[in-house]
Amino acid sequence: MDKFQPLLDYINRIVELTKEEERILVSLISIRKLLKGQFFLQQGDICKFSGFVISGCTKTFYVDDEGQEHVLMFSVEDWWTSDMGSYIAQKPADFNVQCLEKTVLIQFSYEQQEEMLRNIPKLERFFRIIVERAFVASQKRVVRNLSMSAKDRYLFFRNEYPKIEQRIPQYLIASYLGITKEFLSKIKSQLILEQ
Repeated sequence: MDKFQPLLDYINRIVELTKEEERILVSLISIRKLLKGQFFLQQGDICKFSGFVISGCTKTFYVDDEGQEHVLMFSVEDWWTSDMGSYIAQKPADFNVQCLEKTVLIQFSYEQQEEMLRNIPKLERFFRIIVERAFVASQKRVVRNLSMSAKDRYLFFRNEYPKIEQRIPQYLIASYLGITKEFLSKIKSQLILEQ
């Protein structure tokens, strides 16, 4: 049970599970350990699992027709990772999920999630709330990308995710912000001069 405690703690912050419900949940999930550089999911494969990060860091990205990588999100401890569209529809994934560090995840399949929801009805509320939060965060990111300068997007990223910036190569942060690594370097130099 201890190895699953981070997920149980996360769930219990939103909905309170009984010991029996925790036991049922734990019977339906498993731990997966991945090495730095290893893929949790590759573009074109069907996303079989949803993952909750216990330790480590992943990036979710897609590769366009020119071979250019576009980073959508990073996931660290207490965050979720998968290609939700592929996971729900069981269709080929649009995105890759790759480990930037040695990563430990709690994972469960779509079928296991459906069994969780049947046996622990309050998890319907839990998953609704986390999906709503993710949707709102995604909408706000789209608005920031459309309305903020690259410098302001970087400042927002740095303020919102201070611990992540130290763990991720600059070229990936630039990709996440939709700019080149050279432009990110220029922004950082400008910010140093402004201090």
